[in-house]
Amino acid sequence: MRKQYRAEGLDEAELAATPLEQFARWFKQAAAEAHLFEPNAMVVSTADAQGRPSSRTVLLKHFDEQGFVFYTNYDSRKARDLAENPHVCLLFPWHPMARQVIVRGVAGRTRRDETAAYFRSRPHGSQLGAWASVQSAVIASRDDLDASYAELAARYPEGEQVPVPPHWGGFRVAPESVEFWQGRENRLHDRLRYVAEADGDWRVERLSP
Repeated sequence: MRKQYRAEGLDEAELAATPLEQFARWFKQAAAEAHLFEPNAMVVSTADAQGRPSSRTVLLKHFDEQGFVFYTNYDSRKARDLAENPHVCLLFPWHPMARQVIVRGVAGRTRRDETAAYFRSRPHGSQLGAWASVQSAVIASRDDLDASYAELAARYPEGEQVPVPPHWGGFRVAPESVEFWQGRENRLHDRLRYVAEADGDWRVERLSP
């Protein structure tokens, strides 16, 4: 199960001034040119206060120069981990393009008005799902989950506004480093990493594969 990666590489002279600009370039290529399925899917890795790690796939919903935003239940395992240890790693695994983007940073909750605006943009069923699921909690059966959803659907039929759950919201990951990984032939990959400087600028480092 071995694949030879592409010959085209990634050169320092090609990089954008900031990692978010570079990410925007690659994200556009992944979505519009390579047509990857859910290019906004990312692996979010957290660790609790004891340093025990956990990972899961989450959808990126927004990014800008302030960071990368995703939404979750604040009672979920990932949110509990982030409450104890806000350091987080995001991995975008764009395998068909032989690319990865690895973000290390610190997560903080989004403002409630920002959360509410995004919640209103979600499909009605997803809004109900945010109430129906006690994320990461043990449940007796699927029937219990379906019954909870059905009860909410009866209370808030299509077209009626669903209130924003107080236990649900966003996290913004402010990046401290962003690595752009391009697969190359003979496993001699290109790895260029932006590292945040104290003055707000970014230093670019080349890592050995």
